[in-house]
Amino acid sequence: MRPASLDEMVGQRRLLAPGSALRRAVASGRVHSMILWGPPGCGKTTLALLLARYAEAEFVAISAVLSGLPQVREVLAAAEARFNQGQRTVLFVDEVHRFNKAQQDAFLPHIERGSILFVGATTENPSFELNSALLSRCRVHVLEAVSADDIVQALRRALDDGERGLGGQGIVVDEARLREIAGAADGDVRRALTLLEIAAELAADEGGEVTEATLVQVLADRTRRFDKGGEQFYDQISALHKSVRSSNPDGALYWFARMLDGGCDPGYLARRITRMAVEDIGLADPRALQMAIEAWEAYDRLGSPEGDLALAQVVLYLASTAKSNAGYVAFKAAQADVRETGTQDVPLHLRNAPTKLMKQLGYGTGYQYDHDAPEGIALDQTAFPDAMGEREYYQPVERGLEIKLKEKLDRLRAARRQARAGRS
Repeated sequence: MRPASLDEMVGQRRLLAPGSALRRAVASGRVHSMILWGPPGCGKTTLALLLARYAEAEFVAISAVLSGLPQVREVLAAAEARFNQGQRTVLFVDEVHRFNKAQQDAFLPHIERGSILFVGATTENPSFELNSALLSRCRVHVLEAVSADDIVQALRRALDDGERGLGGQGIVVDEARLREIAGAADGDVRRALTLLEIAAELAADEGGEVTEATLVQVLADRTRRFDKGGEQFYDQISALHKSVRSSNPDGALYWFARMLDGGCDPGYLARRITRMAVEDIGLADPRALQMAIEAWEAYDRLGSPEGDLALAQVVLYLASTAKSNAGYVAFKAAQADVRETGTQDVPLHLRNAPTKLMKQLGYGTGYQYDHDAPEGIALDQTAFPDAMGEREYYQPVERGLEIKLKEKLDRLRAARRQARAGRS
């Protein structure tokens, strides 16, 4: 059922819309080297085949998973020979991101000479996985997961086609069942067709109708797309973190459930959730960090699935409570000062003086023991290196507990400034 023309392709309306640049180039045979970036089953291989067909070029496919540099050189030599005889070659490299830099570089001179039309397919972000020299010689086209409606269209075509599909076999599938298969395919047309074929084989022994009972057997494993360590992984953890930061507990819970469903290690999620408690809630609600650690410990004791609920609950709490990144910002500012000002001497009054020599050298001279000062604070005592002067990194927000901290620090800082001004 692989599409034999551009009109048969389902999905990719943006990329292959009538009049689009890529569609005009493919239809006219004036194609260029390109990288096709998209999820599994969205049509990358099909589009590469159509490029070769419309360009009347030889189609050669290799997989970066199975091919090494010697095979790549053989394929390129054969393409060079065809080029010298006036025939073009579309070289399709599946999983191109799995080639290392040296293997990717092998294609460069052939792309420049035009002896191959290079088409690389990848499920990973090319910016991270492909070297800049290859990217500069190719145009990147982004393909999207195919919608359920478009997958249903492909399934209907497979049921009606008597030559390439299931037409004429008496297989009956109603609209609701087709949509159930399309939903289970999760944007992957190839997977949808495979599920339909399995359902048809089972239904053939039961009168030809695909029933709900049939689909219960076929769709027993409804795993969603999830790439542990790939770009989709980091997109989803980013969505979870940003939903917490945005005080959207429903969105946060959705992304948490998505990652668990995809097979993400709950221990990794516990670590990231604890980071959220520190970075985005901070001192606006100090209980958040404690709760995150307790949920992590609960998961370690219970495991999945019982421990998953402890993590889910802390996700809800973090998303619902007051937020502040004031501590995070203050820490970054202090780090920046340390980098920029270098190794500053500790002021004498703050130095430790455990020996007689140190005391003779002035260590600890002028130090005021705060508990002996009025209200327990020596207001005119500095805490920074002399060359730097006093700095104010921490700026509490007016949310949660930091409202009280801000009121206290504002009073203290004003009193310190006044005390230091009086001393000078």
